[in-house]
Amino acid sequence: MYRFSNTVIGFLNLFTLLASIPIIGGGLWMARSSTTCESFLQTPLLVVGFVVLIISLAGFIGACFNVAWALWLYLVVMLFLIGTLLGLTIFGFAVTGQGGGVEVPGRVYKEYQLEKYSPWLRNRIKDPHYWSTIRSCILGSKTCAQIVSWTPLDYLERDMNPIQSGCCKPGTSCSYGTGMGMGMGMGISSSQEADCYRWNNSPEILCYECDSCKAGVLENIRRDWHKLSVLNIVMLVLLIAIYCIGCCAFRNTRRSESDYPYGENRMSKVRPRWDFYWWRWWYDRKNQIY
Repeated sequence: MYRFSNTVIGFLNLFTLLASIPIIGGGLWMARSSTTCESFLQTPLLVVGFVVLIISLAGFIGACFNVAWALWLYLVVMLFLIGTLLGLTIFGFAVTGQGGGVEVPGRVYKEYQLEKYSPWLRNRIKDPHYWSTIRSCILGSKTCAQIVSWTPLDYLERDMNPIQSGCCKPGTSCSYGTGMGMGMGMGISSSQEADCYRWNNSPEILCYECDSCKAGVLENIRRDWHKLSVLNIVMLVLLIAIYCIGCCAFRNTRRSESDYPYGENRMSKVRPRWDFYWWRWWYDRKNQIY
């Protein structure tokens, strides 16, 4: 029974070794796809996939072939991975705790405001290089083309995703004068929000430079991070359980390398204390006299 932990850790690492292949494949697919705008997930997904592949291979070799150094490497990397996942989970909940949509009277969809999100997310989305990449991605995904044929009744009865709500239409509060060139920002009351001036009817412009569009992207990221954080918690529980089993497997491997089965006395010879023979002689003499 002392090899039970080695068998369990071997099977678990074989399973995770095979599971890392679709993780890496999914990351590569996201990197090559032109329809996904959440590029921030691609690099972490690839890193996690390759780390899982390496540590699973080391754990499998160490547990099944009694290679102590491979199991030692496996446990060290596993400890680092557990700490990293714990840090990412706490960070994810911290930066995605704020945000969410605002109800629009008489509409099914919600609208999103940039100032409601955490400062870290706002600073990232305002970076010109990052936003240029996201903007090009939204244009390539044809997200706004899906609602171009909507009637006024559709806007009242149908729902929109955050990007459609923020990037593909002006804010519901915006009021444009008839015959004043809605796309040029003319005929707008001076009391309206700044996004009302940024709106343009051109399919290449729309509201892609609006704060509401940035907020819609952040809402998508916030939802995905919440899902990822829940997955991280599940993975943390599994990794801690596997780490404990791996510690038992490492101990068993060290025993097998020393040729000492579990539970057997390791001392083949006992070196007596310096006064052992003297006390033994005295004890024998006493028994002979008495």
